[in-house]
Amino acid sequence: MTAATITTLSTSVPAQPAKGPGMLARAWSDTITIVWRNLLNIRRTPQLLVFSTIQPVIFVLMFRYVFGGAIKVPGVPYVDYLMPGIFAQTIVFGAIGTGVGLAEDLSKGLVERFRSLPMARSAVLVGRSIADLSRNIFVVLLMVAVGYAVGFRIHDGVLRLGLAIIILLFFGFALSWIFAILGLFTKNAEATQAAAFPVLAPLVFASNAFVPLGAMPAWLQAFARNQPVSITVAAVRRLVLGYGTGTHQQAAYRALGMTGSTWVLVAKALAWAIGIVAVFAPLAVSMYRKAS
Repeated sequence: MTAATITTLSTSVPAQPAKGPGMLARAWSDTITIVWRNLLNIRRTPQLLVFSTIQPVIFVLMFRYVFGGAIKVPGVPYVDYLMPGIFAQTIVFGAIGTGVGLAEDLSKGLVERFRSLPMARSAVLVGRSIADLSRNIFVVLLMVAVGYAVGFRIHDGVLRLGLAIIILLFFGFALSWIFAILGLFTKNAEATQAAAFPVLAPLVFASNAFVPLGAMPAWLQAFARNQPVSITVAAVRRLVLGYGTGTHQQAAYRALGMTGSTWVLVAKALAWAIGIVAVFAPLAVSMYRKAS
C-alpha cells in the first residue's frame, strides 16, 4: 500500500468520539460549539429575533388595551394578571423555534453532515435547545420591560421575579424537546410550524393565561386547571403578585385557579418541566440517531 493510499484512508475515516472520563467533556465541548453556531445564525439573521419579539408585544398591547376592559378578574388588576400569561405564551411560542431550526437543518442536509462527524449525538439537540433558551432570556426580559411600560408591577420583590423567570425558562427548555421531535418527524420547517399549532393552541388558550378558569365551561376547567401551562402561569403569578394569605386574597386565588401555597405551585411547575424533559429528550435523541 502506498503512502498516498494510507493518507487518503486516514483522512476519510473520522476519529471516534472520546471514551471514558473524557466523554462528558467532549460532549459538552461539542454542545457549546453547536450553541455558538446557532447564536451566530441569529446574529447574521436578526429578523429571527425581531419577529420573535414583535408578536408578544402585539399580544400585550391587544389584551391590555383592546380586550382588557372586557375581562374582569377578582381582586387583581388585569395587567398584573395578564403579564405572567404573556410570559408563558412567549416561552411556548419561542420553543417552536427548536423544531423549525432542526427541520431546516434536516432539509438542507446539515444533520447528515453533523452525524458524519466525530461528535456527541446529543450535542446538536442540546445545543439547539440551549441556544433557543438564550434567545428566550432576552425575549422574556424585554417582555418584563414592556409590561412595566403598560402598568405591570411586581408585588413581592425582585428575587421572586427572578425565580419566576427561571421557572419560565426551564419550562421553555422542556417544551423545546417536544417541538424538536416534531421537527425531526416532519423534516420541513413549514410543516413543523403547521404541526406545532395543534400542540400549543390547547396549552396556551385553554389555560389560565388570559382569562380566569371560572369563565370556562365546567368540562374544560378540569383540563385547564391541571395542564402544564396553567400550573406554570399560576406559580409565576403567585411569585410576582404576592398579595398575602388573607381570606379575601385566598378567595381571589381560588377564582383565578391559583389554589395551593406558592411553593407547592412552584414544585408542580418544576415537576412538569422535569417530567417533560425526562420523557421527550430521550425520544428526541433516539429520533435524531435515526434521522436521514
